This record gives sequence, structure tokens and C-alpha cells, in this order.
Amino acid sequence: MSEELEVDGESNAPIWAAFGDLMSVLLGAFVLILVGVIGMQLQLTSKLEQETKQRQEEQQRRITLEQALAAPLAAGRVTLVNGRIGIRGNVLFALNSDQLQPEGRDVLKSIAGPLTNYLKSREEILMVSGFTDDQAVHDGNRRFADNWELSAERSLTVTRALIAEGVPPSSVFSAAFGSEQPVGSNADEEGRAKNRRVEIAPIPKPSATDAKAHGP
Repeated sequence: MSEELEVDGESNAPIWAAFGDLMSVLLGAFVLILVGVIGMQLQLTSKLEQETKQRQEEQQRRITLEQALAAPLAAGRVTLVNGRIGIRGNVLFALNSDQLQPEGRDVLKSIAGPLTNYLKSREEILMVSGFTDDQAVHDGNRRFADNWELSAERSLTVTRALIAEGVPPSSVFSAAFGSEQPVGSNADEEGRAKNRRVEIAPIPKPSATDAKAHGP
């Protein structure tokens, strides 16, 4: 009788061992899955916190810029949409000209100080962008080959004027868009007047890594 029990015990031992191995494998797999799920949740939480922080920083940036430009905004001399400062072309320049008008120079004087103070606490620089309508440059005007050149010279004029009023040269640059970025219809004069404009937009300052990536 005892011999039979011993035999049965010996035959059951491999079964229990296999069952134990299976449970170990299942437990290990469960732990791996749990760790993976927790890791994904942590990544999602971190990403959400980062996006929330970026949105808050962007909102604070706009509030700071609005406060810095409170006076010229209240006077209706500039607009501020999505962080971009807009100035009508007819305020700054005569038609087909890149020479600042007195009113335009006064506007730039009024915003140069606030922009300089704004930049002191930010890792940003100013992009001054020139835009035109889609009408060809007048035939009698030989100074500019086309709207690209006109928009480029206007943005340079505004950039130089801001520097002359105290904006650090290292904190501002110019860009030209010609007629390629309209904000109004070019089918009527009202829309074309809106398209003839200069915009000043704070953008992140290039890092050393960016400079190396775009280097020779």
C-alpha cells in the first residue's frame, strides 16, 4: 500500500512542477504587461503636462506682449493677432515705396521700447515680415523688380528703424513674403490694403544645436 502511494506521489511531482513553471511564466508576463501599461501612462501623463505647460507659456507670452503694447494697441496704431503685431502698409509707406512716412516712424518709435523690454525676459527674437498685394509694381517705378523685392526692402526698412530706436540688432531680422500670404481678398482695394502690411512676430531664439544643424 505504501509503495503505491509513493509511486502516485512521484508521478504527481512533475505535474505540480510544470504547473508551477506555468504560473511563474504567467506571473512574469503579467508583471511585464503591468510595467508596460504603467510606463505608457507615465509617458502620456508627462506629455500631457508638457503640452499644458506649453499652452500656459504661450498664453502668458501673449498676455505679456499685450501688456507691453497696451498704449499703441489702445490707440489703434497696431493690431495683435495670435502673437503677431500687424501694421498697415499705408501707415508705414506710400504706395510702391520703401521710405517710412512720419506716421509710420512714430508707430515704430512707440513699439520699439515695449518690444525691447519684452525681449529682455524672453528667449525670443523678432521676425519682421513684409507683404504686398498681388498688383504688379508700377512700370514707372524702376527701384523694385517685383513685389518680392518691394516687400524685402520694406521689411529691411522697418528692421533698421527698430534697431535705430533701441531694439538689439541680434534680436531682430527681416523676411519677405511678397504677395504670397494674403489676409484679405485681392479682388478689391479694401482687401489689397490689408495685404499691404508689415508684421512683427516674436519667435523662439535659435539654439546652438540649430545653428550647427544649418551650418556648412
